[in-house]
Parts: sequence; C-alpha cells; structure tokens
Amino acid sequence: MMVACDFDLNITFISSGCEASATESKVLRSTMSKGLQVPPGKFYLVDGGYANTPSFLAPYRGVRYHLKEFGAGHRRSQNPKELFNHHHALLRNHVERALGVLKKHFPILKVATFHTLENQVKILVAAAIFLNVIQLLHGDEEWLHHQSDNINPTHFVSLPNSDQINDLGTTQGNVLRDTIAQEIWVQYQQHIN
Repeated sequence: MMVACDFDLNITFISSGCEASATESKVLRSTMSKGLQVPPGKFYLVDGGYANTPSFLAPYRGVRYHLKEFGAGHRRSQNPKELFNHHHALLRNHVERALGVLKKHFPILKVATFHTLENQVKILVAAAIFLNVIQLLHGDEEWLHHQSDNINPTHFVSLPNSDQINDLGTTQGNVLRDTIAQEIWVQYQQHIN
C-alpha cells in the first residue's frame, strides 16, 4: 500500500492491492499506473527502501533517522544529512498519524479478513474517503444517518487513468535532496548561532 496525505491528515491518494512481498519499486510503479502524479516542482517523501528521485525523496541511508535518536539526551544534528533525515522523519510521522487515525475510525483495517483482495482494497479506499469526509465536517458523523440510498450519476467523480511514469533519475533525486539538506542546514546553523 502507498498513501499520500496532506498536513490536515486528509488522505490525498491511496494505492493498494500489491502483494505483501512486492518490492518498493513495484509498489511505486503500480501507484504511478493508478494515477499518482507529482505536480511540477514538487515531490513526495518516501521510505528508505525506495529509490531517491526528483519526484520521490528518500532519507539518507546510514545516517541517523528515527525520531527517538534526536530526542532528549541525544546530540543535535551534526550535518546537513542528519538534519534532512530528522525533518524527513518528522514528516513521515505525520503520515503514520494519518494511518493511525484511519485505523482508529475503522477497526476492520487492523484485522485480517476473509474478503477477497479486491474487496479488501475497496474497504481501504472507502475508509479513507469516509475519514476525509469526517475530518471535513470536524468529526461530525451525524451526516451518515441522513443520506439517500443512491448517488445521482451526475455527481460521480471522474478518476484519472493515467499511466505516466515519472523520471526515476536517481542522480537528479540525489542532487535535489542534497540541495534541500544544505538549505535547511544553513538555516539551522543561523538559528543555533
């Protein structure tokens, strides 16, 4: 599964259905084929198992990463790579919170079910949509009790069917990540001095 969310914990894209043993590159290709498009000049943060590209920035490998390694009693970031990884981990934590909220609202997502894989994917997507609506209404779930049985076909949302694959240039991704790391390092140094 691959999930994108915004800073309000709304799930903006979800792709699921790959087998559990699928590699990160297969998950990413599947997600791109399902319509995830990276806006020009933007990027998504991804786990360390993914290739670093201009569109998908991974943390530096072999460099401190986890939030507990930056907590009380630990030394501050010592270089641009550590600082980048710290910021990356903070944002990844945001995605983990969004998934935690999703599982809290829909406990069916926490247990194995006997549904077919196709139906499990639909359950996950439906739960994400409902969570976004609940959050849009500031937690008010009363609207669920006042819905008509059918949705007018003119109100269906047209989903993208693009299979465009973004440039997976690792070199360009490394340059972008290094540039961002250096910029936040300079700001960090100015702040602590």
